Amino acid sequence: MSLASETRRAVDDHPFLLAALRAGVVNYTAAARYLDVDGEADAVATAIRRYAEELPAYETGACDARVRMESGITAVPIDGSHPETALLAVGGTSFRTDGGDLTAIVATGAVDTTALAEALQHLSIEEITPVAAGVSEGAMMIIVDRLEGANALRAVEDALEAVPQTYSTN
Repeated sequence: MSLASETRRAVDDHPFLLAALRAGVVNYTAAARYLDVDGEADAVATAIRRYAEELPAYETGACDARVRMESGITAVPIDGSHPETALLAVGGTSFRTDGGDLTAIVATGAVDTTALAEALQHLSIEEITPVAAGVSEGAMMIIVDRLEGANALRAVEDALEAVPQTYSTN
C-alpha cells in the first residue's frame, strides 16, 4: 500500500480529522504526527495536504425543523402493555409521558441521522449526557434528565442551525 493510500485510510478512520480537513483548519504536520502512518512526518503531511485538496468544502445548512421540549417522561421496561403511549423505544426500554423525571427534546421536519449526530455532538460539548435518542423520517427525539431540558433544547436548536451537508469522497 502506498504512503498516500495509507494516509487517506488513516484520515478516514478519524471523522473529526476528515471534517477539519474539509473545513481547512488542520495543521498538516501536527495531523501527520497524530496519525499512525509509517513514514516521515513531512511525507505524511504532504499526503494529507493533497488529500485535503481533493475533498469537498465543509458546508453546513439549517434544518427546516421545529424543536420543542416535553417534560414528564418516564423510562419503563417494554412489557407489551400500553405500546401506543411510547414516544420512543430503544432496546428493552420505552419512554412515555407519565409524569417522570426525564425530558424529551423533539424535533420534527427535515431531520435525519446527520442532524441527530450534530445534536448529540452539541450536547456533548455542553456536557449533557442523553439517556436515549432516536430518529426516523421527519422526527428526532433525545431524552435527557429533566434539569438539563432547557439547556438541551438550546443546544439542539443551535445544532440544527448548522448541520453538516452530506457528501461523498468518490
